Amino acid sequence: MSHPLTIAEIRTLVAAREIRPSEVLAGFAERIERFEPILLSLITPTLEAARERAREADAAQSRGRTGSLTGVPYSLKDVIEIRGIRTTGHSRSRSDQVPAADADVARRLGAADGLLIGKAATWEFAHGGPSWDILQEPARNPWNVAFDPSGSSSGSAAGVAAGLCAGSIGSDTGGSIRGPASACGIVGLKPTNGLVSVQGIIPNSFSLDCVGPMAWTAEDVAILLEVVTAGRPNGGYPYSARLSGSLKGLRVGLPTAWIDKEAPPSPKVRAAFEDALSVLIDLGAELRGVELPPLQVFEDTKKVIAAVELFATHGPALRRAPELLGHSFRVRISAGAFVTAEEYLNAQRWRRELAESMALAFDTIDVLVTPTGEPAGRLEPKAPEGLFDWRGFHAAFNVTGNPALATRMGFTDDGLPLSLQIVGRPFDESLILKVAHQYELSTPWRDRRPDLLRPAGASV
Repeated sequence: MSHPLTIAEIRTLVAAREIRPSEVLAGFAERIERFEPILLSLITPTLEAARERAREADAAQSRGRTGSLTGVPYSLKDVIEIRGIRTTGHSRSRSDQVPAADADVARRLGAADGLLIGKAATWEFAHGGPSWDILQEPARNPWNVAFDPSGSSSGSAAGVAAGLCAGSIGSDTGGSIRGPASACGIVGLKPTNGLVSVQGIIPNSFSLDCVGPMAWTAEDVAILLEVVTAGRPNGGYPYSARLSGSLKGLRVGLPTAWIDKEAPPSPKVRAAFEDALSVLIDLGAELRGVELPPLQVFEDTKKVIAAVELFATHGPALRRAPELLGHSFRVRISAGAFVTAEEYLNAQRWRRELAESMALAFDTIDVLVTPTGEPAGRLEPKAPEGLFDWRGFHAAFNVTGNPALATRMGFTDDGLPLSLQIVGRPFDESLILKVAHQYELSTPWRDRRPDLLRPAGASV
C-alpha cells in the first residue's frame, strides 16, 4: 500500500471484496514488525490472534458477511480490560493481571469484527509519566523518536500516526486523548462525559474519566464512535453520515482571555491557529469572542477532584507495595492524601458552576476553538510535581463534560505536528466531527505522514 489505509478505505475495499481482511492486516503487520521495536507503542502485542481472526473474517467475507469494522486493525490503551489478555496499566504492580471479562468498548469493537493488534502503551495508570522505572520504557513519537508522543494515551497515538493500526481507543481525564493526538498529528476525540461506557476501564478519576476514539481522520473517528456508542443513551448516531454540508453561518467562539492572557501560545502555534481560523472563515464560519471563567479555576477544580479520586483508587496499592509503582506516579498519587473533604466538595460545587458558565457561552456559539497545545517536546524525564503547575486548554472540558476534538492544523519548521481543538455542546459530537472533517478537506495536513526511517535525534 502507498500509505496505511484509513478505516473508511478499509470498509469500502472489504465491502466491495477488493481486498481480504487478511491482506489488510498483512500490510499493517509488516509495519508493526518493522517499526514497533523503535516506537514501543505496544505493551502486549496480539498479532497472532489478529491473524486468526482475519482468516475467519476472510471466510465470512466470501459468504457475503462483514461487520462494521471487518478487517480494521486497532489497538486498545492498556487500561482497557479484555478477557484473556493481560491489562497492566503499564505498571509493574499489574504485570500479570489477566481480566476475566471484556470492557464495554472492547466487547463492542470485537463484535464489529475489528482486529485487535495489541494493548497500547500508556503513562502508568494513565497518569504517571513519561517514566523509565515502570513496566516498559515510554512510547516514542513517530515524527521523531527523540520526541515525546505525550500522554497518557501515548502508544495509541503513536501507533495510529505510524500506521501500525488504523485506529485506537484511548482515555481522557485531563487531556490524555487530545494531548497525544496533538503531539502525534492524528485526530482524537474526548466525547461528552458518559457518552462512551467506562465499564472495564482501570480508573484514574472516576467522575472525570472518558473513553474515546483516536484515528487518522475525523471520518475514521466518527466510524469508531458509532461502534462504541451503539444502543447507548444519547449515542448510536450515524456520525459518519453527518460529515458533509456547509459550515455557512457556523458561530465559532474564541475564549480570547484564555488565549491572549492566561495561556498565550507560542508564536508558531499562534500563527497556525490564525491560519486555521482563516480556513474556517472561508468555509462560512463567523468568529465571536466569548467570556469564560478564568482558565486557572478550571485547572484547579480538575486537579483537586482528580487527586482525591486517584488516591481513593490507587492508595491501597501505594500502601501495599510502593516499590512496584514508578516514582512519578507515587508522587502524583500522594497529593490526593492531603486534600480535605471540604476542599473536594467545594471543587465539585465549582465544577457545577463552571459547567453552567460554559453552557451559557454556548447559547451564543455553536463550537469553541483553541489550539490543542504546543508541539511535542523532547522525550525525557519530567519532574512529577510539574503536572500541578501546567496550565492548558484540555482540562476545562473534562470539568464541564463538553466533547472536545483535536485535529492537525499544520507543522513546525522542524516537521512536528500542530493541532486545533474543536469543542461542542454536550452530546453534539456530530457537529464537531463535521467541522473537523470539513477543515481537513480544506487543508493538506492529513496527506502528510511521518518518516519512520529518520535516525533518532535527527532534525525532522
